Amino acid sequence: MKKTDKKIVVNFDHRDTRVAVLEDGSLVELYVERPLQQRVVGNIYKGIVANVLPGMQAAFVDIGLERNAFLYVDDVFLEWQEDTPPLNRNPIEKLLKVGEEIMVQVIKEPFGTKGARLTGQVTLPGRYLVLVPGADYVGVSRRIESQTERDRLRREAMSICPEGHGLIVRTVAEGVETEVLKQDLQFLLQLWNRVQTRYQQKSAPAVIYQDLALTCRIVRDLFVEDFSSFLIDNRSEYEKVLEMLDYVSPSLKSKVHLYQEEEPIFEKYGIEKEIQKALERQVWLKSGGYLVIDETEALTVIDVNTGRYIGRRNLADTILKTNLEAAREIARQIRLRDIGGMIIIDFIDMSIQEHRQKVLDTLNEAVKADRTKTYVLGLTSLGLVEMTRKKVRQDLAAFLQQPCPYCGGVGRVLTPTVAGSRIEKELKRILPQLSSEAVLVEMHHEVAALIIGAGGGHLKRLEEEVGKYIFIRGSDDIHLEKYRIVFQGSREEVRSKALPVSTGDRLTVTIEEPHALNAQHGIARLQGFVVNVEGAGEQVGREMEVEIVEVSRTSARAVVVSSGDSPSRGK
Repeated sequence: MKKTDKKIVVNFDHRDTRVAVLEDGSLVELYVERPLQQRVVGNIYKGIVANVLPGMQAAFVDIGLERNAFLYVDDVFLEWQEDTPPLNRNPIEKLLKVGEEIMVQVIKEPFGTKGARLTGQVTLPGRYLVLVPGADYVGVSRRIESQTERDRLRREAMSICPEGHGLIVRTVAEGVETEVLKQDLQFLLQLWNRVQTRYQQKSAPAVIYQDLALTCRIVRDLFVEDFSSFLIDNRSEYEKVLEMLDYVSPSLKSKVHLYQEEEPIFEKYGIEKEIQKALERQVWLKSGGYLVIDETEALTVIDVNTGRYIGRRNLADTILKTNLEAAREIARQIRLRDIGGMIIIDFIDMSIQEHRQKVLDTLNEAVKADRTKTYVLGLTSLGLVEMTRKKVRQDLAAFLQQPCPYCGGVGRVLTPTVAGSRIEKELKRILPQLSSEAVLVEMHHEVAALIIGAGGGHLKRLEEEVGKYIFIRGSDDIHLEKYRIVFQGSREEVRSKALPVSTGDRLTVTIEEPHALNAQHGIARLQGFVVNVEGAGEQVGREMEVEIVEVSRTSARAVVVSSGDSPSRGK
């Protein structure tokens, strides 16, 4: 089996640090950190219990953030010491009191209106080991598959584990000698001592341990021998990475390279385009099928469609091929978009049980590459696939985007017909109150066409109703549901502002679209003013010299004088 070519690509500037993980040139993970939006997961705090809620068996803890953080009763206990059955444990009101100081660690970032999620089970990650103060447990990463190596590492960890602490052996420790593990443990014990000292010295609420910055976390947690290269475009960060590797893994230093080419590093490796695609609702598959990904507060729904793919054999084979490709792409998209929580997948219906199992097996295999805990739960009675993925931080879309200020995050706007009807009602209410003879109103060009109507007839009826001369200017720069009164005055004053051309003018225009009522003619626009160019219906995208032969209040008519040889964006 061909070995996957894995790269880490780091883009650093004053606004943010971005880390991309590539597998065979394809973007599979993206991490972003901004100076003003530092992550808090992994940080340890000295907090004050602000509120205890017996009904929820939880407490809110003030750790110095904007909102109080949430601590559930089960997270007060150390999971490695949970010998007491849940029903026999003390309730939250007997464990914590309002005003009590407590050491906690953030395990989930704050989202929207929700505060951070906390645990009393503090852990300190190193390169090879995770120290668990107060625990009595030694574990080995499930991603180490060799049972022989797992047994060896467990024995080594147990032999060096100090009393009163637990250890977890990380994936990167595979093949590492005992002496290296001891060095990592010594560092973690010293770090724990510093945390305890700061806890005693600081007044609550206060942060007493802050996890590493993004680039250093990637080196500690992700960068291992099976990566072919680690590219970074900032010299200062490059030197920090080399300095850290001197301590944690000197053999990897030769794989770290300072990127100094003129082309931006994310452009060079096609990452910017991949990020843009990861923000889109629809994802095309190579076969011609596609995915539709919809995220809600409660869950994420992924729909699989055959699209353009019709196959060369029978329908069942076509569906199976599309679903298999979709399963692999879904695993990548979930990992890339960092989607957490419950996920429901609606694969194309399969009547053959063997095919259904094959798709499930493919999905299970594909999610193994994800470092975040992901479980495929199987098929529901309705034939949907259920899966869950641990939610630690905001997903990619939430981090890079914000709700649309126009639609309020709904993802939809009014149709031009409905928007036009609403705007017309507004104009009927507002215009009669104005003292001017005429007005110039700007609106989206699709709505403008409806307000004007065929031959300007609709606009004429509106003018009669409101008692004003109305000049309409269409524009792509204004929201489809909005309009603005640009100018008001006498008829001649408004006319001079509204009409950018006069009869006999020669000018260069770009044909934008065929005329809606006569496809032989083409439509150009000047400052939102429509110019109907005769005989130019098949010249969309071409730059043409035209002469204005007729001008009305709503449009102008022109004839072609000459045309350029290449399409243009227009003027």
